[in-house]
Amino acid sequence: MILLTTEEIENMPILFSLLAAIIPMVLYLIILWRMDKYEKEPIILLIKHFFWGAFGAVFLGILGSLILTYPINSIIYDARVQGLIAAIIVAPFVEEITKGIYLVKTVKNKNFDNITDGIIYGGAIGLGFGMTENFLYFIAFGTDIESWMSIVLIRSIFSAVMHCISTAIFGAFLSLAKFRRNRFKGLIIFSGLFISMILHSAWNASVSFPTSYFWGLLVMLFIIISFLLILKLFVNQELRVIRDGLSDEGLSSNYINILSSNKRFTYGWIEEDLRKELIDIATKLAFRKNQLKNCHDNLTEEYSKDIVNLRSRLRKFIENN
Repeated sequence: MILLTTEEIENMPILFSLLAAIIPMVLYLIILWRMDKYEKEPIILLIKHFFWGAFGAVFLGILGSLILTYPINSIIYDARVQGLIAAIIVAPFVEEITKGIYLVKTVKNKNFDNITDGIIYGGAIGLGFGMTENFLYFIAFGTDIESWMSIVLIRSIFSAVMHCISTAIFGAFLSLAKFRRNRFKGLIIFSGLFISMILHSAWNASVSFPTSYFWGLLVMLFIIISFLLILKLFVNQELRVIRDGLSDEGLSSNYINILSSNKRFTYGWIEEDLRKELIDIATKLAFRKNQLKNCHDNLTEEYSKDIVNLRSRLRKFIENN
């Protein structure tokens, strides 16, 4: 094991900051993806969202912040007040919009078929954004080993995760709007964006003042735990969608019980070369049926065709096995 001295580490701030920014966020992304157990999103699509957060959203965020802060700074001359306005008002407003833009595009994709998907894709964008922002903070404010390690710890555990959760919230509300047949879709979407901005603003405000820093960490910890519990709740809801969607498709009750539980991941209940095929067909069929019940009229024909095709494949599977 090679040990580096403090002096050697301080001579490599960019390398260490890059690794400290990338590794935690990639690990979080893998955990997030694996939590969506019953209908995992295509990994390529997830990576695209991560990269949008890391580059596209960051670029637009910087540009938007510069545009908005210029007139503010021309009126307010106190640097401390300028910094607070930028952190508490401008940054949450601009960054939640730039992160969420890509989700508005993705929500039209057929793979975006339940609330969990909005959370996963939104979370991926937030983690990408957090990665790049962390790197910039690490190289800018890590003036010595102690301060560098402190900022790496705080931002990796809290700040970047805040970006993940805030954009995931917007993704969840986009999903809710997509699968609701009512006239309040716009209000639902706006509410999700507003809540994500409020969370972002509250976190930035709490760490902007020494007296509120500790309480901000506690509140953020509570939000992280709540987010994980809510995500688990929605993942479990996927099981109900699968069970209800397969109840009238000719599968045995034993297969339905397995496909709508964690047992689907175990070996032995069906030949291994058939297990993944059955899971794929049955899960997609159940989710397409759920989408059809809640989709816009212009998507009815497309989802109906998918259901007919998947149902045909399932029937052939049943007949041949």
